[in-house]
Amino acid sequence: MALTVVITGSTKGIGFGLAREFAARGHNVVITGRSQATVNDALSRLEGSVTGKPCNVALTSDVQALWDYAVAAFKGVDIWVNNAGLARTQWPITETPDSEIHTMITTNMLGTINGTKIAAVGMKKADSGKIFNMLGGGSDGEYFPGMGIYGTTKRGLNYFTDAMVKEHKDTALIIGKIRPGMIITEAVVREARENLEFFEKSRKFMNNMVDQVETVSPFLVDEILTCNTSGHKIVWLKKMKLMGRILKGMLQKREDQFTRHGL
Repeated sequence: MALTVVITGSTKGIGFGLAREFAARGHNVVITGRSQATVNDALSRLEGSVTGKPCNVALTSDVQALWDYAVAAFKGVDIWVNNAGLARTQWPITETPDSEIHTMITTNMLGTINGTKIAAVGMKKADSGKIFNMLGGGSDGEYFPGMGIYGTTKRGLNYFTDAMVKEHKDTALIIGKIRPGMIITEAVVREARENLEFFEKSRKFMNNMVDQVETVSPFLVDEILTCNTSGHKIVWLKKMKLMGRILKGMLQKREDQFTRHGL
């Protein structure tokens, strides 16, 4: 049976990868981006039962309109993935521009809160549904240089998702987390080009850790579809895999993962 999946921030990156994978499996997909132009471009590169609508996730009215659009298009929403996010990782906290701090907080935190609230309200009426929040570096309390603000938003979302799980333990909703690992996306490439010196210093280590969108997307979709326990965390780069890559990297050079992206 075809399910209906809404993915925020899905005109590029891992969001686009998830949309492509869900659609390839015969599910209905609603994608979102900041503008109609980006949505149209993504739709032109997708096949299957896919539609889309611009959405600023920081605006409750936009997120509600997205929910209403999906329901009108496909008669309901079965899975909602809060993927929209921004990572700016070039500066220590005190040097991060105020505009970047504001955008990360409103997109990563407020956007996910808006999406979760609106999806939960709609799904409770239908007495079914799954909501997944995209976490990332810092969500488990780790520190990474340059990721002070980004990591703070993801740490907050970890707590927020735990709170939602507890508050909805007596409902049919399944609420989960996704840690997709280190994926080479357009945003990663942009940041590398903006600070090539910093990128080259960490390139060797990062090359052992990163993955391509098309490698990770099928795994995440499998996990989302089969997850039936609220509070579950889907993790691509688990500790054993991480340690294995570090050890293997000491013995064998991995094919450069950045070359295909022009780096």
